Amino acid sequence: MIDGSILAAGFISGANMLYNKRNEVDALNVFPVPDGDTGTNMSMTANALAKALDELKSDSVSKVCDTMSYATLRGARGNSGVILSQYFRGIAKYMKGKNTCSVQEFAESLKSGSDAAYAAVMNPTEGTILTVGKAAATAAVFAAKEGADLKATVEAAVEEAKKTLAKTPDMLPALKSAGVVDAGGQGWVYILTGLLASVSGNAVEREGGAEESKTETKAQATFDGENIKFGYCTEFIIEKSKPDVNVLSFRQSIEDKGDSMLVIDDDEIVKVHIHTNNPGYVLERAIKLGALINIKIDNMRYQHQNLLEADKPEDKKPVKKKKYGFVSVCAGEGLEELLKDLGVDVVIKGGQTMNPSTEDILEAANSVNAENVFIFPNNKNIIMAATQAAGICENKAVVIPSKSVPACVAGMLRFDENSDVDANVEEMEDAAATIKTAQVTYAVRDTVADGKTIHEGDIIGVGKSGIEAVGEDTTTVVSEIVANMYNDDEDEFITLYYGEDTAKDEAEALAESLEEKYPDAEVTLRHGGQPVYYYIVSVE
Repeated sequence: MIDGSILAAGFISGANMLYNKRNEVDALNVFPVPDGDTGTNMSMTANALAKALDELKSDSVSKVCDTMSYATLRGARGNSGVILSQYFRGIAKYMKGKNTCSVQEFAESLKSGSDAAYAAVMNPTEGTILTVGKAAATAAVFAAKEGADLKATVEAAVEEAKKTLAKTPDMLPALKSAGVVDAGGQGWVYILTGLLASVSGNAVEREGGAEESKTETKAQATFDGENIKFGYCTEFIIEKSKPDVNVLSFRQSIEDKGDSMLVIDDDEIVKVHIHTNNPGYVLERAIKLGALINIKIDNMRYQHQNLLEADKPEDKKPVKKKKYGFVSVCAGEGLEELLKDLGVDVVIKGGQTMNPSTEDILEAANSVNAENVFIFPNNKNIIMAATQAAGICENKAVVIPSKSVPACVAGMLRFDENSDVDANVEEMEDAAATIKTAQVTYAVRDTVADGKTIHEGDIIGVGKSGIEAVGEDTTTVVSEIVANMYNDDEDEFITLYYGEDTAKDEAEALAESLEEKYPDAEVTLRHGGQPVYYYIVSVE
């Protein structure tokens, strides 16, 4: 029989394997733009799993799988990370209540994970991680039914996953044109390969482990301890004393004692996260529901862990919530300033090169003191994570599926404070979908995409239909992009947001040339400060 420690060690090894190979997976992205993020997103999602399992220390298969599901769900970044989280959600669903499992049950859990991943995608596409995961699970189930042990079963899964991965270019023309296999499928192969290494007695260790801890320390250093309203990040799990304990009453009893609150009722346990000045108060109320485990209290002002006796709870009157609030994602000081000027409450720093996780978006949405929170992902690769966050948000949250910052700007300008939620959603979605946008960057490799031959270092313009322009300089590409988008009979405005690697005088000269070419249009130049993209262009 297989216990939880074997599964935990195996999937930690898989997460480490993916982390070590993340740059190789990034390089498989079909588009030749310098924002390769599939490997990074999947790796960061898997790293959340590895960290949670390392802290859990449990032999229970059910608890290990629940932990993997919880950690990947909230650590999910980008579409690839969200889909990966669904694999573990399906595995956890199958393993619910099992202290140990057989090889056959393990194989069936992989099938359950594959089914969950397919169900999570509205229009599943073959030739992706979905296809690879399904093939691996099918092979594992067959091997287990034939009497294979755990090692042989995982070997069968890995072998079939690799064979299927090699066929993905024949399933998706875009992969064949780029000369690559599916990046998400490759990521799942690496996870399974790491799992195989572990059950074979040769677990994969993470290379360069200090890198991420340095990043986390740097992020923490940006906080000003004196300005933190609630100083203690308090996290723990309640093991319910009985199934029908009143979780809602507990949630209500602590909600005015902090912010960034997350109370997740998951059958036998309750996961709690809150930033508070009174951790003892929170723990005192929590223990009424059952035993407390995995207690972690971080002093966010001094960056070290302490378990403190709480002060007497303060009698504070909750601040009345406003009707509407807004959360948006973007990268670039200029873009962030613009969104805040338009009324966005919380801007999450991230975007194409660094997708925020589900938990990042969730915490941002929960921090807005509003009855209704509109979330603008501003990137197609963040929409799934945003939708996932909205589904578990304490506030009523609605995702406006914006794929760019200009789409968010258009949506915010269409917002009417006097309208109801549904009317605003309809108007903002229409505005976000109607505005025409494109991004200009450079190619990171030679390839053929969207019928165009592209060489490393070429300047490329990426629009609604894919790569729409290729040239040797940004001025030429922007001009071609605008010519493709602008309609004399319909459009009136052209806006250029220039990035951190674009000189202001160069951008001003480009704007002037567009004014001459389109005398009836109002051309606006703004400093976006975004990385990777020299220009973000909008036409409306």
